[in-house]
Amino acid sequence: MKHIIILGDGMADWPVESLGGKTLMQYAKTPYMDKLASMGRTGRLKTVADGFHPGSEVANMSVLGYDLPKVYEGRGPLEAASIGVDLKPGEMAMRCNIICIEGDHIKNHSAGHITTEEADVLVKYLQEHLGNERVCFYTGVQYRHLLVIKGGDKRIDCTPPHDVPLKPFRPLLVKPMPGTENITVPEGGAELTPQQTADLINDLILRSQELLENHPLNQKRMAEGKDPANSIWPWSPGYRPKMERLSDKFPQVKRGAVISAVDLINGIGYYADLRRLTVEGATGLYDTNYENKVAAALEALKTDDFVYLHIEASDEAGHEGNVDLKLLTIENLDSRAVGPIYEAVKDWEEPVAIAVLPDHPTPCELRTHTNEPIPFFIWYPGIEPDSVQTFDEASVCEGSYGLLKEDEFINEFMKS
Repeated sequence: MKHIIILGDGMADWPVESLGGKTLMQYAKTPYMDKLASMGRTGRLKTVADGFHPGSEVANMSVLGYDLPKVYEGRGPLEAASIGVDLKPGEMAMRCNIICIEGDHIKNHSAGHITTEEADVLVKYLQEHLGNERVCFYTGVQYRHLLVIKGGDKRIDCTPPHDVPLKPFRPLLVKPMPGTENITVPEGGAELTPQQTADLINDLILRSQELLENHPLNQKRMAEGKDPANSIWPWSPGYRPKMERLSDKFPQVKRGAVISAVDLINGIGYYADLRRLTVEGATGLYDTNYENKVAAALEALKTDDFVYLHIEASDEAGHEGNVDLKLLTIENLDSRAVGPIYEAVKDWEEPVAIAVLPDHPTPCELRTHTNEPIPFFIWYPGIEPDSVQTFDEASVCEGSYGLLKEDEFINEFMKS
């Protein structure tokens, strides 16, 4: 049996007053997800282990069954792998957002969803003026980029910018982790102490603001009524992780693929030994090319044993607090991804197991991630269904899988 996970990033939500107290998944028209949930089995999954921040890297690694306390090294190293940066011993990688600062506040975490082409100009400019033997900037995708610090100490307290929209940025600058403020002996291969690492990063943030403020590209963006990309914001530091290949855990996965517009997901795929499929028109936003992603997934299923199809759109809509847009992304996932994949594979000679789930909630009210368990269903030909008839956060509480954690979901899914 072949296997495909369709992951709607951030799709889960809280009840919304304007929707009559329903969540967006309850309110949205999702006939295919409801149908597959009614024909399959459902449950909830705790994707954020105790003590971990509810980031997409944490949640997606959990979906794949990785033991986070053993392998987690932050988002930076995953994104490094995705863009082809081979981290050496002692090199610390960080996700480096390009953000919009308005006054002293973080207006948004994405610089108004800057394009990769525009951001590349700014990242190269920052490398030219701020890069050196210790500090290197690398272009990623859209607002998501990479900062590598040779000899950096990862024991620092960094705030994800999408967690703090409209907050003053200065109180959120990098600090040494509590208890490391007076450490004079760096960790492992680090050459800097946590305090020195924090001071270096904060200096880069403030100098980036001086450099970017009057950059011609930002002058052009402002003239067009767009948000300027006027600051970097590094976060989620770590070293090269030690992750097992998915095939080491599941020998039936002789070949697998990952499809995503998001570097960190492709980085997880790299360490899981899933081949990365690049899809034309995949943006990570509500305008992503669902049809091309589905076509790539179906083509991969002809030759591969496992496909991880990740769609980011709902998460971005949640970060914007846009209920109508998030409803659209959920309905698009159903009609333009789940439905076409099910219709295509339901009669294949070799059966295909389908699982659909978010990685974490991104409530529009809060505009950031939370750590509540998420709903999921598993369907394949011949599965004995449970009594659940619709797919949403509340209905699956009655599902036969109950509440799963750690690697229980992926073990159940791969048993089929």
